[in-house]
Amino acid sequence: MVTFLAGGTGTPKLLSTEERSSSSSRTKSDDTDDPVFARESVSVVGNTGDDVELGGLLVSPDLDTVLFDGGGVLDRETWWGIEGDTHDTDDELFRIADAADLEKGPRYLPESAQTAGREIARWRRFSGVAEFMTIGDRDRAVHVTRTSLIDEGHTLTEATRVLADAFDLDIDLLPMSDDPVATIIHTPEGEMHFQEYWVANRAEPRVEDVEFRGALQAEPTPEVRDALSDPVIVGPSNPVTSVGPIRALPGVDRALHRTPVVAVSPFVGEQAFSGPAPALMRGVGADPSTAGVADVYGFADAFVLDDEDDTELDRPVVQTDTAIDGPADAERVARACALALAAVGAPASGLGLASVDGPAALAGDDIDASALPVIPDGGVV
Repeated sequence: MVTFLAGGTGTPKLLSTEERSSSSSRTKSDDTDDPVFARESVSVVGNTGDDVELGGLLVSPDLDTVLFDGGGVLDRETWWGIEGDTHDTDDELFRIADAADLEKGPRYLPESAQTAGREIARWRRFSGVAEFMTIGDRDRAVHVTRTSLIDEGHTLTEATRVLADAFDLDIDLLPMSDDPVATIIHTPEGEMHFQEYWVANRAEPRVEDVEFRGALQAEPTPEVRDALSDPVIVGPSNPVTSVGPIRALPGVDRALHRTPVVAVSPFVGEQAFSGPAPALMRGVGADPSTAGVADVYGFADAFVLDDEDDTELDRPVVQTDTAIDGPADAERVARACALALAAVGAPASGLGLASVDGPAALAGDDIDASALPVIPDGGVV
């Protein structure tokens, strides 16, 4: 078994190893064989700090990216929402707002409402008037189902399991917690939820600090605790707002120090692949670079770096082209992760490798593993 920490698009791209037909169904890629890690051996701990309640519906963007991609319906052009979705409800919300002269943009519910109602949505409740996040019609049905299950008394973990079954998901998708945690960005313009900062304000406000509100009172679920006892891969996700909320939960960093962990840098030296990671890292006092990620990830036993990244680290490094633009790229980077995990002590027999005798069989000319320790027993299972 192997566990991925997932948020944003970096880790979901690493997990995405299947091509799509024109009908969006899952098909085998011509460029890849079986996935590196057998799907039934993969757990994904998803960030829920980005979740919001919008118009009374709980939206879990990072969970849904993994859910939709694993279910073969993700819009891979945007890496959010469902491919080919319609937006009739969203369009009508804007028509009504225009006709009624209602103010658009993020509309927080009153402060008293932020801690009322369903607990999981604390500190991140927005009105649905002219909703500031574009929600497709089929996408909205997922949020209706999730919210209704929670209102019926189910946990977020249980609701996610129901949705995973509905989308025929092979991997085990786990919300980081069933308790509320909200990622709040502190800026000169005031506090704002991450989605307001990123979606509505396009990451323009200067970041002064990042708060994971509620994290100290929240708990990782028993399922997450179990998953963190397996070897862990931290994909090329934003270290602050995608991985940070998971790490902020009590006991998570301690668990990461106790198990083999490999992290893929979301930077090439000082250049980020995408997103607001540099501004967010500067905002929390971290250097926006691969070296800064290594400082933040003190629990990581090894790193996968881009082959153009000449950063010298104090831990084992494997290098390859870490840009992930399709299934063949994801397969290559996943192979590098498997090699690194085995080299830093993850038992090869427990990694759930698909169709190979062991990690050593995953090496190739497209991966430079010369700086890794020798894989025990040659990597043979």
